[in-house]
Amino acid sequence: MTELTAPALSVLDLVPVRAQQTSRDAVAASLDLAAHADRLGYRRYWFAEHHNMPSVASTTPPVLIAAAAGRTQRIRVGSGGVMLPNHSPLIVAEQFAALEAIAPGRIDLGLGRAPGSDPVISRLLRMAGTTSDVERFPDHVSDIISLVSPDGATVRYTTGGEYAVRATPAATTTPEVWLLGSSDYSAQLAASLGLPYVFANHFSGEGLERALELYRTGFQPSETLAAPRTFLTVNAVAAPTLEEAEARSLPNQRMMARLRTNRPMVPIETVEEAIAGAGDFDALAESVMASARAKWFVGTGADVASALSTFAAKHGVDEVMISPIAGSYDGEPMDAAPGRVQTLELIAAALAG
Repeated sequence: MTELTAPALSVLDLVPVRAQQTSRDAVAASLDLAAHADRLGYRRYWFAEHHNMPSVASTTPPVLIAAAAGRTQRIRVGSGGVMLPNHSPLIVAEQFAALEAIAPGRIDLGLGRAPGSDPVISRLLRMAGTTSDVERFPDHVSDIISLVSPDGATVRYTTGGEYAVRATPAATTTPEVWLLGSSDYSAQLAASLGLPYVFANHFSGEGLERALELYRTGFQPSETLAAPRTFLTVNAVAAPTLEEAEARSLPNQRMMARLRTNRPMVPIETVEEAIAGAGDFDALAESVMASARAKWFVGTGADVASALSTFAAKHGVDEVMISPIAGSYDGEPMDAAPGRVQTLELIAAALAG
């Protein structure tokens, strides 16, 4: 296994689905990528939660985490994150307590407050009436932390009496709980609860400095964390040449433009399709693409590794989580993601020295 120098590297995976690709092949490609990350010395591998998107297959992080845990040996696997308003806190606690039993000491439970989809899907997810009230998000985070602990939690009746609840009968270790977000709210909540915090810089990058300042200055030590602990997410593409890296970034630039300008979402284009589509977007969409590209880390492995090290030092973090957004060329295997594998390999090789 490669030993990576600072900053440590991790991976965020949305399980992208490209044109003509099936969900089965997309998941297979992501599990293969997780195995590569494990061998390359990456610290953790997280799956996001998104729903009803033609280009994203990461709808159920716990299922994907279990599969990835079975394909890896040492890397931490987790959620980036579970969108708590969509789920019952007890169900989340039970799922991650079971995952911790499957891969002890390797499970991360990243929790987010956003719905991860549109209002129609949110309503469908909550039809059973057992999901979490977004206004009670802080309480439900605390409930989950208690439920996954060996001692469990206690339900107190208004009429008197108590009822013990545990997410699993006999826990010996617990998943590590992180709060995720891209707003002041999540930073302040993580600080007040004494939890580690991740700013979703890959999503927009706006408000990063303020969020980190709020988290670090407002941090209250807890039983599990004595001092602030944070890392940042980024979008990255690495290739042997800058030309190839730029080409492989085009499909995701165009997907971002579709998302930000309310155009119909489609599976991620291949590089050839993205190049052929050049010129079919208006000025607004083109500006979205340019803005996104300006915040991404795209280039050769050495150049991206150097830029990541500078970025980590600037913001005082010892870890960067990469969302490897390299697109695929026509003819590349449907059940693999050579561009994403290449991104992880080249950056890791450059940092390993």
